[in-house]
Amino acid sequence: PINNFYNHCKEGVIYMVREIEIKLQQLLLDHKMTYQELSKITGLSTRAISDMVNNKQERILKEAIIKIADTFDIEDIREIIDFKK
Repeated sequence: PINNFYNHCKEGVIYMVREIEIKLQQLLLDHKMTYQELSKITGLSTRAISDMVNNKQERILKEAIIKIADTFDIEDIREIIDFKK
Protein backbone atom coordinates (compact mmCIF):
# COMPACT_ATOMS: atom_id res chain seq x y z
CA PRO A 1 0.00 0.00 0.00
CA ILE A 2 2.71 2.52 0.81
CA ASN A 3 4.17 1.96 -2.67
CA ASN A 4 1.01 3.47 -4.12
CA PHE A 5 1.90 6.78 -2.48
CA TYR A 6 5.69 6.83 -2.40
CA ASN A 7 8.50 6.31 -4.86
CA HIS A 8 12.01 5.34 -3.74
CA CYS A 9 15.11 6.75 -5.37
CA LYS A 10 18.54 5.08 -5.46
CA GLU A 11 19.91 7.08 -2.53
CA GLY A 12 17.27 5.60 -0.23
CA VAL A 13 15.31 8.84 0.03
CA ILE A 14 11.54 8.49 -0.15
CA TYR A 15 9.58 10.91 -2.31
CA MET A 16 5.84 11.26 -2.43
CA VAL A 17 4.48 10.66 -5.93
CA ARG A 18 1.88 13.26 -6.81
CA GLU A 19 -0.28 13.78 -9.83
CA ILE A 20 -1.40 17.11 -11.17
CA GLU A 21 -4.99 17.61 -12.25
CA ILE A 22 -5.96 20.10 -14.93
CA LYS A 23 -9.51 21.24 -14.19
CA LEU A 24 -10.32 22.58 -17.64
CA GLN A 25 -13.14 20.12 -18.37
CA GLN A 26 -15.13 21.32 -15.36
CA LEU A 27 -14.52 24.96 -16.29
CA LEU A 28 -15.82 24.33 -19.79
CA LEU A 29 -18.91 22.55 -18.45
CA ASP A 30 -19.59 25.24 -15.85
CA HIS A 31 -19.39 27.97 -18.51
CA LYS A 32 -21.18 25.94 -21.20
CA MET A 33 -18.24 26.46 -23.54
CA THR A 34 -16.87 24.18 -26.26
CA TYR A 35 -13.24 23.47 -27.09
CA GLN A 36 -13.73 25.45 -30.30
CA GLU A 37 -15.09 28.49 -28.46
CA LEU A 38 -12.22 28.44 -25.97
CA SER A 39 -9.79 28.07 -28.85
CA LYS A 40 -11.18 31.15 -30.62
CA ILE A 41 -11.03 33.24 -27.43
CA THR A 42 -7.56 32.14 -26.26
CA GLY A 43 -5.75 31.28 -29.48
CA LEU A 44 -4.91 27.85 -28.03
CA SER A 45 -5.35 24.96 -30.44
CA THR A 46 -8.30 22.63 -29.94
CA ARG A 47 -5.71 19.81 -29.73
CA ALA A 48 -3.93 21.53 -26.81
CA ILE A 49 -7.28 22.12 -25.11
CA SER A 50 -8.28 18.48 -25.63
CA ASP A 51 -4.95 17.30 -24.17
CA MET A 52 -5.45 19.53 -21.12
CA VAL A 53 -9.07 18.39 -20.64
CA ASN A 54 -7.92 14.75 -20.74
CA ASN A 55 -4.91 15.44 -18.49
CA LYS A 56 -2.54 14.22 -21.23
CA GLN A 57 -0.43 17.34 -21.48
CA GLU A 58 2.93 16.99 -19.71
CA ARG A 59 3.78 20.70 -19.82
CA ILE A 60 1.54 23.73 -19.84
CA LEU A 61 2.90 27.11 -20.79
CA LYS A 62 2.34 29.91 -18.31
CA GLU A 63 0.85 31.89 -21.19
CA ALA A 64 -1.83 29.21 -21.65
CA ILE A 65 -2.74 29.26 -17.95
CA ILE A 66 -3.00 33.06 -18.06
CA LYS A 67 -5.25 32.96 -21.14
CA ILE A 68 -7.52 30.39 -19.48
CA ALA A 69 -7.61 32.42 -16.26
CA ASP A 70 -8.48 35.59 -18.16
CA THR A 71 -11.20 33.83 -20.15
CA PHE A 72 -12.93 32.47 -17.06
CA ASP A 73 -12.09 35.45 -14.80
CA ILE A 74 -10.06 33.27 -12.42
CA GLU A 75 -7.86 34.76 -9.69
CA ASP A 76 -6.69 31.53 -7.99
CA ILE A 77 -4.56 29.24 -10.18
CA ARG A 78 -5.83 26.23 -8.19
CA GLU A 79 -9.15 26.64 -9.99
CA ILE A 80 -7.26 25.60 -13.15
CA ILE A 81 -4.52 23.27 -11.97
CA ASP A 82 -3.89 21.52 -8.65
CA PHE A 83 -2.58 18.33 -7.11
CA LYS A 84 -5.01 15.41 -7.42
CA LYS A 85 -6.63 14.49 -4.15
